[in-house]
Amino acid sequence: MPTAYAGRVVRDGGVRGAYSSGTATKTAPDGHHGGMAGLEGIEQPRGHSRASAARWSPTVEDEQALKALELFGNPTEREVQLPSRPESAATARRLAQVVVLRTWRLSPKLTEDTVLLVSELVGNAVRHTGARVFGLRMRCRPGWMRVEVRDPSRGLPCLMPVQELDVSGRGLFLVDKLSDRWGVDLLPRGKTTWFEMRVSDR
Repeated sequence: MPTAYAGRVVRDGGVRGAYSSGTATKTAPDGHHGGMAGLEGIEQPRGHSRASAARWSPTVEDEQALKALELFGNPTEREVQLPSRPESAATARRLAQVVVLRTWRLSPKLTEDTVLLVSELVGNAVRHTGARVFGLRMRCRPGWMRVEVRDPSRGLPCLMPVQELDVSGRGLFLVDKLSDRWGVDLLPRGKTTWFEMRVSDR
């Protein structure tokens, strides 16, 4: 599998995500250009304040998550196709929640991190690729879990420097910081962006 990323982020350096030239960048109706894509209503990542109450918690079983599973399908059984719209981030978050927390019965902390990273990958697919739909797939094997987001664009995200106070462009920083490994596989038409996490010691 061709992997489009090399190396890991230096702990004290920080990185941020951008897309390679030739890839259209969508601007949301509110003028937002990136950042915590699709994270409206859930807590911010480690290192940021968690004082404000979230409207939805990824670690508490949610009836809407079960409804999303029934409506869109199970991403552990097949790739789930979702429309490339900002509101699909909430659907993808809930699908990830019900799979990690209920189906795989993994820890609340792993669920929280997975939901956060799914939201970032989906946000990138919605904002930057010009796709009409994207695909979500989740797999689990002994010791590892894997999440894949497929879109029809071959434009590659890349890591760029980010400062501590930056509020945008932190998606790949979070993926690199919280996952154990990640990358991009180029396809004949499009790409799959993925991350993996160890589960045996969580």
